[in-house]
Order: sequence, then structure tokens, then C-alpha cells
Amino acid sequence: FYGNIIHHYFFMLQVLCRYQHIWNIDLRFRPAFLGGIMQATGNKPPAMLPKRAEYMLKDIKRMAKYYQVPVQISEGDFQRIFGTSNLGAMRFITAIDMTQPGYLEPLSREFWIRFWSQREDISQPENILAVAGQAGLSPEFTQKLLEITSSPAVKNRLKETTEEAIKYGAFGMPAVVAHFNGEPHLFFGSDRLELLGSVIGE
Repeated sequence: FYGNIIHHYFFMLQVLCRYQHIWNIDLRFRPAFLGGIMQATGNKPPAMLPKRAEYMLKDIKRMAKYYQVPVQISEGDFQRIFGTSNLGAMRFITAIDMTQPGYLEPLSREFWIRFWSQREDISQPENILAVAGQAGLSPEFTQKLLEITSSPAVKNRLKETTEEAIKYGAFGMPAVVAHFNGEPHLFFGSDRLELLGSVIGE
């Protein structure tokens, strides 16, 4: 499962987490950089098209109600997304993936809630510290992670994971790759759970 913090991939994340034991799947989180995927594939944010942005605003609210996920979104949020860099936060999550991958799920969830529900600037170190603390990381460990987020090792890992997602055919997020019967199957979007279940026989 390839994901990025400030995207509505969170719906798919939530549902996959709910189904992973019911379907007995091995769910693995792979932090990737959405901006890199969009640039490499020539894709553009859907909200840049006014009519689609209008539709997405309604659709995200419907999905939030259906999946019971706390989202508060308004028209101005799309501009906020375009004007916010989440690269620092993605590198922090990558550092977690390299050291304590068990924290990927709670950390991603906390980042997402703070960005969407509390409208915080998750690129700021103090907010990253707060997010990490809420996810259960100690201040000392979090500080060490912050210090290595700009290291070549972390940068290369995020780049490699992003390139891996593109190799599987990803052009945006969320991107789910189901490895079934020796073949990878790519699913894009937060509304493909039924098709995913069909492919894996659930």
C-alpha cells in the first residue's frame, strides 16, 4: 500500500486496516512521495479542474460519513494543500519505516488527522514532535529521527519507494498493489475495495 499524508488515501488506509484480519492479508505500508509520482507520470492534482474540485468537495464529505472517518473539508482546503509542502513529514515517516515500521500506521493516521481535521502545518518540527508523541514515540527518539530526515539514506529510501510505486504503474495515490498468485495487481483510488476483494477471492 503506497500512501502519502495529505491525500484522501486515508479512506483506503482505514478500510484496509479494518479488513486485514478478516481477509487474512499481509498489509505493508510503503511511504512514497506523491509529488514525485505526479511529476514522473505527467499527472496533475484533480482539484485543479474547477468542476472536479467542486465534485470532490461533496464526494469527500460523503466518503467521510460512509467510512466514519473524521474529515472537515472546505473549498479553501484545496489551495491549502497546493501551498503546503509535506516532504519533511514524508521523510520523517520514511525514517520511521527504516527504524520502527510498526509505528507507520498510527503515525500516518495522526499526521492525517492533524492536517485534515485540525488544519495544522505538519511540515513544522514542533508539530512533527507533537504527532510523534501522540503516536507513542519518545521525545528523545523523535529528535534523533528529525536529525536524520535530511540524510542521504532517508532521501534515497523515499526516492526508491516512490520509483517502486511508479514501476508498478502508480500515477497517483492511494495505490494498492496486491500480490496474488505470483502476480502484482495495481488498484488506484479509495473506492476499489470490492475489486481488490474480488481479485484475491474475498
